[in-house]
Amino acid sequence: MNAPSRKPAVLVTRAVFPETLARLADHFEVEANEADDPWSPAELQARLQGKAGALTTGSERIDAALLAACPDLRICANMAVGYNNFDVDAMAAAGVVATNTPDVLTDTTADFGFALLMATARRITESEHYLRRGEWKRWRYDMFAGTEVSGSTLGIIGMGRIGQGIARRGAHGFGMDVIYHNRSRLAPTLEAECRARYVGKEELLRTADHVVLVVPYSAESHHTIGAAELALMKPTATLVNIARGGIVDDAALAAALRERRIAAAGLDVFEGEPRVHPDLLACDNVVLTPHIASATIATRRAMATLAADNLIAFLEGKGPVTPIPPADGATKSVAKGAA
Repeated sequence: MNAPSRKPAVLVTRAVFPETLARLADHFEVEANEADDPWSPAELQARLQGKAGALTTGSERIDAALLAACPDLRICANMAVGYNNFDVDAMAAAGVVATNTPDVLTDTTADFGFALLMATARRITESEHYLRRGEWKRWRYDMFAGTEVSGSTLGIIGMGRIGQGIARRGAHGFGMDVIYHNRSRLAPTLEAECRARYVGKEELLRTADHVVLVVPYSAESHHTIGAAELALMKPTATLVNIARGGIVDDAALAAALRERRIAAAGLDVFEGEPRVHPDLLACDNVVLTPHIASATIATRRAMATLAADNLIAFLEGKGPVTPIPPADGATKSVAKGAA
């Protein structure tokens, strides 16, 4: 009698929902980081030995050096829509499939982006701190007077699914004049749905009352907003970043906020997070949140489920559900076998 074949082994690099682990355990031998302690690159490499797959988050860097040391690895399923922690070309060259979790977090993240815009424009954080410190003694006509949202001009840099969701909220819900800049212009039907008009980056920065960043991070998009770009913005304008840390030069932004060269900023992502630039922490005209734009229970559960779906489908020979194409356009013709 033949012994049953051993299940493939997978690694779950950070804590996830118990039901996600239970589902994976039906298909694989699972090693899980239930303590949720971030691992060093060396520890991640050691734990990936003998693993056919990994469920990762944006915390784990998957690059050529790690791949060379982990010959059994065949798929990494990121529990995120962003994947700047993956060297996708190195993964393709090594025959390792990369996946992410698009679509399932679009509305939640767009909701949060607009909430952050509102909090920034209306000085919510600043005024709450004032109240909590016991400084509110009387009303004054200009007390924490912010900037208008309804009927103002909304500029969006990065017009993917989330950018389009923010555009719809602004145009349809708040009567905003929406302008956008993107690597490529949207189809006319999409522009009409979003009530959005394509403009150059400089025109957007000079014109918009509120600038929202939703562009993916890459070497090319590093410091999309730096000192020169901030100098183009109105002194009454706000800047919101729900994209990735590194899209904004945080030091330059802190200087612009401190000197009131722009009115305010709302940031959910930071360079070198979870560290936050100390100059930003010293500014009172900035709303700061700890990378929580997709943080609802339903959405995070959907992200974990889709990441698990990718592992199961690929390692059972059906192909990944939401693969990430290599940046250089190469095919995964050398991908390692799924079974």
